[in-house]
Amino acid sequence: MDRSSPEKLILVSREPVGIAHVTINRPKSLNSLTKSMMAELAGAFKSLDADDSIGVVILSGTGRAFCSGVDLTAAEDVFKADMKNVEDDPVVQMERCRKPIIGAIAGFAVTAGFEISLACDVLVAAKGAKFIDTHARFGIFPSWGLSQKLSRIIGPNRAREVSLTAMPLTAEQAERWGLVNHLVEESELLKKAREVAEAILKNNQDLVLRYKSVINDGIKLDLGHALTLEKERAHEYYKGMTKEQFKKMQEFIAGRSSKKPPSKL
Repeated sequence: MDRSSPEKLILVSREPVGIAHVTINRPKSLNSLTKSMMAELAGAFKSLDADDSIGVVILSGTGRAFCSGVDLTAAEDVFKADMKNVEDDPVVQMERCRKPIIGAIAGFAVTAGFEISLACDVLVAAKGAKFIDTHARFGIFPSWGLSQKLSRIIGPNRAREVSLTAMPLTAEQAERWGLVNHLVEESELLKKAREVAEAILKNNQDLVLRYKSVINDGIKLDLGHALTLEKERAHEYYKGMTKEQFKKMQEFIAGRSSKKPPSKL
């Protein structure tokens, strides 16, 4: 191996079973993000979205942090960049990714790292992990959704306290408030994330993509319009099914009903 070659800061690996792993790999800087890392992370999710062999993505960080936010030594370069350049925006590309994204959070998820975790569909956190919003502390205006998404998950009063005090939100509290799906020992973090991924992969993958889409799109609407959206997409889905597909659905349901129900996650 050429020792002069730079270490990759965004790692992407694919498993034959359909699970992709994206890892933020800058542990000496607590996985803080440079402008080039953001573009590379965005490109990774764009590529995985287009890869038909991948059904689920697991996102994690190496070392003591999931992601400690933007590298503030390059803050001006990052914050004055063209925010309309969605191709290099990792949160936009994560939100556009049709595949379910499981965030495996260990250590710290700070500010931009917190926002990246909010772009995941499911969060598995290690005990002792912390989510911290330091926008108000350092005079950084949020632009990756933290001011809007967090309140919709944990409630506006709790979100205001987390953001305006810049106090850490522990993984334990985040689980109680509904932000974190699963809380595990750090040694079990990736194992649990993989269990969730495998459970997703056992299902109809076309419907998984459609289901994620209608949930995420519906969240942006009031309940009445969201229910209309569901009806419209259901009609579109069933209208496009052939008699053979309906037959296979019936056979699958009949086969499943003859077996005992699956165990809980």
